[in-house]
Amino acid sequence: MGGDTTLGYNLEAHFDQQLEAGVPKKWLYPLYFAGVKPILDAADIALVNLECPFTDRGEPLEKNFNFRARPELVRILQEGSVDLVTCANNHVADYGREGVEDTIAMLEEAGIAHFGGGLTLAQARRPAILERHGLKIGFIGHYFQAAPDMKEPRGVLAARDRAGAAGCYLDRDCIRRMVTRDVRELVRQVDVAIPYFHWGHEGSYELRDYQVALAHLCVDLGCKAVLGAHPHRVQAVEVYKGAPIFYSLANFVYGGIKEPSDRLSMIARLRVSRAGPVEADVVPINITRWPEAPFQPYLLEGEERRNAMGRIASLSKAVPATLPQLDPRLWPDVPGPAPADSSAGYG
Repeated sequence: MGGDTTLGYNLEAHFDQQLEAGVPKKWLYPLYFAGVKPILDAADIALVNLECPFTDRGEPLEKNFNFRARPELVRILQEGSVDLVTCANNHVADYGREGVEDTIAMLEEAGIAHFGGGLTLAQARRPAILERHGLKIGFIGHYFQAAPDMKEPRGVLAARDRAGAAGCYLDRDCIRRMVTRDVRELVRQVDVAIPYFHWGHEGSYELRDYQVALAHLCVDLGCKAVLGAHPHRVQAVEVYKGAPIFYSLANFVYGGIKEPSDRLSMIARLRVSRAGPVEADVVPINITRWPEAPFQPYLLEGEERRNAMGRIASLSKAVPATLPQLDPRLWPDVPGPAPADSSAGYG
């Protein structure tokens, strides 16, 4: 399970620069996921947060950052062994209804399942249900930020007659009701239910109260794990009533910024069963080797890995319980979180 993935913007520009330099497309499509592909290949379901529509149509929504990728670049997900994406985020509707239409069409043509975004709110709220080894595993996605975190126009969210992401605009009661209804319906249909939220304060390591409240609500309703994204930073990993909660998986294959000040991220690995809690662990990664190998995350080893695990463990002190792997006593004398910086340029 990976975090924020944007295949347009700076990544698309890099792709085109490599083409102009004579690198063939057949080498470029697999390039960006190559450093983490062994992890994704080993997974029965590889999931990322897709933060760009695949489209060359539509008018940009009036907002701070508009991302999109040429439809052909869906091939990067295919070559990266991605099976499933959440579209419940602030970018799926960056180019309006046409952009959402094209994205859904390209994902389905590529054989990649999706959830969290649609041409109507009802469609955006539909789960993706995949069957593996006799287990039905269901995913739903919602986008929600309370004030003052929300910086986007209402148009990023789907409505009865508007394409966009599933979610509610600023209204905590609305999102609680929506999540409750959607989770209850999903839990009845599957063996394992997993929500993936887009939430929190962009550029921050700190949790918001509504993130914790929504995550705990989902577990109380029967979800076996909870995933989150949007802050573009790693946040705490909690274990609540036996369920792992990854509040922010941070960036993954992310073309939204060329040279981020904090390159730490992680992959969440979940092992699910019909009975009993989900087993989980963290795989720390660096998201780029700018400028030599931009937008190409890779696995950490040795001292780099130790420092990364120490930072994630330190962040997880913010919650009452975390994964055994992140017990801070296992990672003494390692650097803590880097100071938060401006989120400008992230989207």
